[in-house]
Amino acid sequence: MKPVCDTRLAQTFHVSLDRPDDFEGWRDAARGMIRAGVLPDRIVWETPADQRMDLFAQVSRHSPPPLPDAPPPRTSRNFLQLAQSVILHSDSERFSLLYRVLWRLQSHSRLMEDRADADVRLMEDLARQVRRDIHKMRAFVRFRCVENEDGEHYVAWFEPEHHILRANGGFFVRRFAAMRWSILTPRASLHWDGDTLHEGPPASRADAPSGDPVEALWRGYYAAIFNPSRLKVGAMLKEMPRRYWKNLPEAALIPELIAGAQAREAQMVQAGAQETGERPQSLEAIGAAILACRRCAIGCNGTRAVMGEGPETSALMIVGEQPGDIEEREGRPFLGPAGQVLRAHLERAGIPIGQTYVTNAVKHFKFENRGKQRLHHNPAAREIDTCRWWLDSERALVRPRLVLALGASAARGLLGRTVSVQQVRGAAHRLDDGSELWITTHPSYLLRLDGEGREAEEARFSDDLHKIASRLSELSKPAAGSHA
Repeated sequence: MKPVCDTRLAQTFHVSLDRPDDFEGWRDAARGMIRAGVLPDRIVWETPADQRMDLFAQVSRHSPPPLPDAPPPRTSRNFLQLAQSVILHSDSERFSLLYRVLWRLQSHSRLMEDRADADVRLMEDLARQVRRDIHKMRAFVRFRCVENEDGEHYVAWFEPEHHILRANGGFFVRRFAAMRWSILTPRASLHWDGDTLHEGPPASRADAPSGDPVEALWRGYYAAIFNPSRLKVGAMLKEMPRRYWKNLPEAALIPELIAGAQAREAQMVQAGAQETGERPQSLEAIGAAILACRRCAIGCNGTRAVMGEGPETSALMIVGEQPGDIEEREGRPFLGPAGQVLRAHLERAGIPIGQTYVTNAVKHFKFENRGKQRLHHNPAAREIDTCRWWLDSERALVRPRLVLALGASAARGLLGRTVSVQQVRGAAHRLDDGSELWITTHPSYLLRLDGEGREAEEARFSDDLHKIASRLSELSKPAAGSHA
């Protein structure tokens, strides 16, 4: 739509909306302004909580009539869907942004497809922040029971970043339809009596109860299920930022649980170790013993244990996660698709598979049935720790100078703790027996990728194996000053 010379273009029009999230009111007003040819910078959008006035502007609070033969405003489904999220944001310029994009859509119908456009990117960013706030509200609202003359009533306090309360009301009605509840926020409140959802005025933290008897049970449950071996503080803070902690009863336990995570993980490893008798004195004895091992659920699932194989004097030991379907049926490690990938890369790197001892951190195949197929299922930390007895026994007999761990499960089986493969790969780590541990990805990871991603990861995997080959060559050379 081209600007039209009109005295109205010098005016500033104030549009008053009923609520901060009044999408219908904004949409109706915006349609009228578009048909009237009012430029984006000539409109001031305001809500009852956000009254603004330009004292030096020529102000009109009356909607201008449409221009002669003005066509209906042009828009797109993508714009309308995105706008309904953007309108919930707390940014005071959100109404102006939406009108500016709507104005531009009149002459550029495919504007929303331009991901490089600054306005489109800003809309997407605001909508993303709103969706995250909606998700956090659903995750972190905690109701507390209050007894009154009508019986039990559940009250929650939440501090949203954006105007999401009303948009989230339907979710809580569906989720907690059978109980009477109230959600209080600094901006407004919602009340459900079992039949009707009512809106109420803003509230303060003091209006909400501070706790109830159920919270002690919840904190006990939370502490009991806290798994220190799975703890990743950065990821936890990303999903549960500290600003939500003050309203979560379990949050008071988090600092202490984090502080004690390392000690608890060590206890789990120790508890998972074998405590009976001396270690087996031969690889054949280990193979016979693991066939009868029932110390974890995997050992009790009816599969056959798979022993490692290779020369007992190998300088290199390769440790995978666990046998797969093919390996369990054949009774030998690394025969399946991932094993074929590994063997091909070892050959290219010049590492003879026949001179290498190959085994797994877990000796039985953990799976879940899917029809007639047995699909691989990752072993739990406790299961890896339990099987560590056998892996350590193999290492004590083979005495490799270098150990290669394929994936996080194998690394845990050797280190007794969980590490990030991408952060520690490609460098030597000293084990307690003096051997070197190198860590890289499991070849099954490569099989899950395709295209450029697979090419890049295969190049990194190949580079890791060439480093291993080079290091093996260095370790095989006589030390300086020694006699051949």
